[in-house]
Amino acid sequence: MHCLETTHLFHRYSNGDIALEDINLQVPEGAIYGLLGPNGAGKTTTLRLVLGLLRKQQGVISIFGKPFDTHRVEILRGVGSLIESPSLYDHLTATENLALLQKIYRVTKTRIGEVLALVGLADTGGKKVSQFSLGMKQRLSIAIAMLHRPALLILDEPTNGLDPHGMVEIRDLLMKLNREDGITIVISSHLLSEIARLVTHVGIVCKGRMLFQGTLGVLLQQRRQAGAVGLCTSDDERALRILSADVPDAHIVDGKIVMPAMSNERIASINRRLVGEGVGVHALGALGGDLEAIFMDMVGG
Repeated sequence: MHCLETTHLFHRYSNGDIALEDINLQVPEGAIYGLLGPNGAGKTTTLRLVLGLLRKQQGVISIFGKPFDTHRVEILRGVGSLIESPSLYDHLTATENLALLQKIYRVTKTRIGEVLALVGLADTGGKKVSQFSLGMKQRLSIAIAMLHRPALLILDEPTNGLDPHGMVEIRDLLMKLNREDGITIVISSHLLSEIARLVTHVGIVCKGRMLFQGTLGVLLQQRRQAGAVGLCTSDDERALRILSADVPDAHIVDGKIVMPAMSNERIASINRRLVGEGVGVHALGALGGDLEAIFMDMVGG
């Protein structure tokens, strides 16, 4: 079952420019879904439409198997979100910020302590939010989004502006929420190295269009099969001569031999031949197999 699904989602700005065109999101229940794209790709616009923060122009939005148009209030009770920068009262403590929303959400007061412990802010005491680091503010914002026990968490660039330690903290927190509490998470980002360590599913958008959607494993496998093969040896010039008959398109680029895409069996055969000829093989494998290289290739650099 898809926890979140959009069909032919379309949005045009007031100046006539197309922001989104035929976006078909399919977020499986229990997934951590990474919505990836460069700045201006349409990520935030998509999430705003999904949450009803922008008026929908064309398309269908379904959450928890129900159409958003006719079940908006019911659906939003089960959704937590953080869009763009955190909205917090700096002159209040973390507990006081949560207490204001606890009354709105009509949850028990004990839930405040639970979510603060969940995000690692239980010991902040009387410290004002104005004294919080950016990472602490992001964690407090996630605590607010979690206050009413949502089944779906939607986060727009939650690690934006954080230092590496803060990014790790947020990543570990989201993985814990997903694995231990079964929360489906949609996270938009352009920080590809972080997303690669976190998500189970990926949607890549560029200029308002969906370029890929599926599991991270399928994306990496497809691109490896389509990508070139890199080879580093103890003597690249000699290796190139040995391979010239079997791999005439092989050439040296940036200190490595680059060959066309080939099967794993053929890669193994090349390795055996070079070793048999006394050439040391230091590295041999598909190029562009990491998420960042795939992303840059898809969006045209």
